[in-house]
Amino acid sequence: MIAISSPRSKKRARIEIIPLIDIIFFLLATFVMVSLSMVRNSGIAVNLPKAATAAPQERSETNTISLDAQGGVYFNKEPVNNEALDAALKGLLTRDNDPRVVINGDVKAEFGTAIAVLDQARKLGITKIAIQTEPLPAATK
Repeated sequence: MIAISSPRSKKRARIEIIPLIDIIFFLLATFVMVSLSMVRNSGIAVNLPKAATAAPQERSETNTISLDAQGGVYFNKEPVNNEALDAALKGLLTRDNDPRVVINGDVKAEFGTAIAVLDQARKLGITKIAIQTEPLPAATK
């Protein structure tokens, strides 16, 4: 008699897990890179001055006072005058006992305006004030 082979294969189907692991690691790496690149910027876009001693600061729960090249003052992206800035800083003090403020000024902003804003914040008792800068490129340090 002639043996007739079965149409079914003797091999069992396998689920390949290595491509699945590759996809999971790719998604994980993408998620991490995207979440690290998401930095909340509460100031307006300005051309920041460069400083050799610039150091990263903790950016959680900070409020930004921005100064543009035309002399405009902004508190958390909202244009303000001296009285409105004073009211906003007082409101900040009522919400937080020890608030953090970042002064974010354009390279061409007037130095007198920056000093006036700094003085206004200090008069109210805000002591944690930072000035935002960009680090110098490595070749010019």
